[in-house]
Amino acid sequence: MKLPIKFLALIPLACFSCTKVAQTNFDENAEKASIMKVIEAETDCFFKRDYDCWQNQFTHTDYSYQAWSNADGTFDASVGWNTIEKNLGKYIKENPQEKEEAGSSHPKVVRKNIKVKFYGNEAAHLTWDQYNSDRTNSYFLQSKEVRLMEKINNEWKIVNVSAFWNYKNKIAESAI
Repeated sequence: MKLPIKFLALIPLACFSCTKVAQTNFDENAEKASIMKVIEAETDCFFKRDYDCWQNQFTHTDYSYQAWSNADGTFDASVGWNTIEKNLGKYIKENPQEKEEAGSSHPKVVRKNIKVKFYGNEAAHLTWDQYNSDRTNSYFLQSKEVRLMEKINNEWKIVNVSAFWNYKNKIAESAI
């Protein structure tokens, strides 16, 4: 059976339309809310030095990555879950909150200018401005934050954390 050339030209268009219909089932707002819960948990767990909670928010892969600036102007980066666990996991375990300092080292975190770009249904890139209070909520330090997220077994996990803090300029809460 020979098909007319006009009919053959419509096949790619029909396939493209099917793809578009399938993508409309992806609810970006719901997915963004799920991602933000993971990000909020990771931040909260890290600031409270809760290792088990913190590590549960991540992919544990050889391509997991963390990078951050230090107060002295240097930076650190860890590539692969084993290295992240060795460096940050060790830090969390060796620097627990003191009993008199129970709670979070940064009890208030404010996120602004959140930008999300989804790459299909299983990957997303996020950037935002974050304001991290000191322990007593006297001032905030701003950080620029980046996360790469991956959906594994239908759960969002963090692949990459990049956090660049401005340690020099303290900000009043009224200025946020």
